[in-house]
Amino acid sequence: MNLKDRIGAFAKLGERINALKEDEVNKYASLARRENPWFTDSNVKLAFEGIASMIEAQKLNKWLLPYEINTQVPRIVGIVMAGNIPMVGFHDLLAVLVSGHYAAVKTSNKDSSLVKLIIEWLIEIVPDFKKNISIRDRLTNIDAVIATGSDNTARYFHYYFGKLPNIIRKNRVSVAIIDGTESREELAALGNDVFSYFGMGCRNVSKIFFPVGYDVKQILDAFATYESVGDNHKYRNNYDYHKSIYLINKTPHLDSGFLLWRETEELVSPLTVLYAESYTDKRSLTEKLKTLDTKIQCKVGHGFVPFGQAQCPEPWDYADSIDTIKFLSTI
Repeated sequence: MNLKDRIGAFAKLGERINALKEDEVNKYASLARRENPWFTDSNVKLAFEGIASMIEAQKLNKWLLPYEINTQVPRIVGIVMAGNIPMVGFHDLLAVLVSGHYAAVKTSNKDSSLVKLIIEWLIEIVPDFKKNISIRDRLTNIDAVIATGSDNTARYFHYYFGKLPNIIRKNRVSVAIIDGTESREELAALGNDVFSYFGMGCRNVSKIFFPVGYDVKQILDAFATYESVGDNHKYRNNYDYHKSIYLINKTPHLDSGFLLWRETEELVSPLTVLYAESYTDKRSLTEKLKTLDTKIQCKVGHGFVPFGQAQCPEPWDYADSIDTIKFLSTI
């Protein structure tokens, strides 16, 4: 297959996903929840929609146009996928296959059924892909690796794969910058960035920076439409736990009834908690963000990712800002 054929195959995959009926999505979500109870119908639907949007033919052509993709000797690239949100490792699979390499996929035990389903559909569309994809329990006899996990698993990945060409990703979170001119609609859209996937993705906003003197209650008021996240028993258990800890320790916080707001200089907030920090001027904030650059996945706000769009990455929005296609062209 040439590059045009590979792009066409993924574009057709997107069309197939878009053609899914609601009962089909719910069926696949039900199967996925056996592996990961956080994979609700709505979260799986959101993930399918994000993938379908990412692989529209026009976007794929725009993404790949600047590169000279002409893989003379395909390599076997191991892909270690995370399992925090549905099909989170799809972009790595896309990048490896569209570059003309072979993908040796190690799925997460928390998200294997959906990944295997996507691969099955891709092979049905273009049977030639069957020889390019393998699902493996162990990644041996590979030429390179792309691995995503926590800071702890990154050390494990470096130990086993450090001698190979690699991309090894660690924990990252996303932040939002409030400048005080946001409309209520924009603040409500920010709720998507906070609550989608229950806040478990690296592109979910974990912390908000706001100007000194800003009334933060208007943010919590705008989030009221997301109250239903508290109906999920696992989310509610986390909320109740952190609320009790704050109350016992007399930790200052605000409580919306389903979200805890805590002002702190810390960056990575626990599930159901949103960290916040005030700033005096944009220059000091810019300097602050520079010191956190290796821990931040994306920034949301005016001049950054638009409010509500953090979980809608385009194919050129690389995780950890590492150009996967450029990496794959060097192995």
